[in-house]
Amino acid sequence: MKDLQFNRHRRLRSSAGIRAMVRETVLQKEDLIYPIFIIDGENIKNEISSMPGIYQLSMDNLRAEMDEVVELGIKSVILFGVPFEHDKDEQGSGAFHHNGLVQQATRLVKELYPEMIVIADACLCEYTSHGHCGLVEGDKILNDASLDLLAKTAVSQAEAGADIIAPSNMMDGFVTAIRAGLDEAGFEDIPIMSYAVKYASAFYGPFRDAANGAPQFGDRKTYQMDPANRMEAFREAESDIAEGADFLIVKPALSYMDIIRDVKNTVKLPIVAYNVSGEYSMVKAAANNGWIDEKVIVLEMLTGFKRAGADLIITYFAKEAAAWLRDEKN
Repeated sequence: MKDLQFNRHRRLRSSAGIRAMVRETVLQKEDLIYPIFIIDGENIKNEISSMPGIYQLSMDNLRAEMDEVVELGIKSVILFGVPFEHDKDEQGSGAFHHNGLVQQATRLVKELYPEMIVIADACLCEYTSHGHCGLVEGDKILNDASLDLLAKTAVSQAEAGADIIAPSNMMDGFVTAIRAGLDEAGFEDIPIMSYAVKYASAFYGPFRDAANGAPQFGDRKTYQMDPANRMEAFREAESDIAEGADFLIVKPALSYMDIIRDVKNTVKLPIVAYNVSGEYSMVKAAANNGWIDEKVIVLEMLTGFKRAGADLIITYFAKEAAAWLRDEKN
């Protein structure tokens, strides 16, 4: 046995202090972006059945939510609107109305907490009667005709005080249309966080409960990406960069960590991983059944996204993760 030659890697794992000293990837609360669903009406706090702990909130309940978010040290939120069915129309006009849900919520958040970074989701699907992310003609989703409405949505959100516009529709040319619209309206300094690499994924199921935005016919496979494709991610990312994107989102995150790393290795912009609703719900279901340690699993998963190359993470676990990280420091 004296002649054995091998490396002693365990020396750098021998205590918690040494492990912390050599840790390559660090998760912090500043990395987290918390999604909030704003529903029309008053005195509403609807827990989403498929997403335990996540709620549709009316505007009068937003203040308490933001107080908690700020107390936890979370620095940014992304806002989604949930209108009533009778307020939806073919164009999704609620998305770009001056007093739309995201616009109202943005003004309130910026009034309460001016330093909070408000990211506005810019899409039509929650507001269209057909549930698609653009205008439709028959069973066809119209690309070019949708761009003007997306630009109008972005401008109205910027006028309301949004710090970042996050278009999620996956129409070709949506970034260049929104950039032009923002610039023409005098919002040259408002960045675009593009859902550049967004796959047509089954992991979005619970979100459609949360946003009441499931398509009324067909699916979104003609504009969202095929989960089997890798090279397509590069093409989408390159196009959005050329059109003026400032951040790139990869969505979903958990089954697409290879894509996060690929994109990170290829581009110089900040990369955002979207830890989507289905990923959240699976962990919650397993934790509620006592099958896993939720805290350990979630922090490992979020750290994995950062290790894969994400600079920021949109996650429904943001509040819990921020509390766990705070407790670990204390």
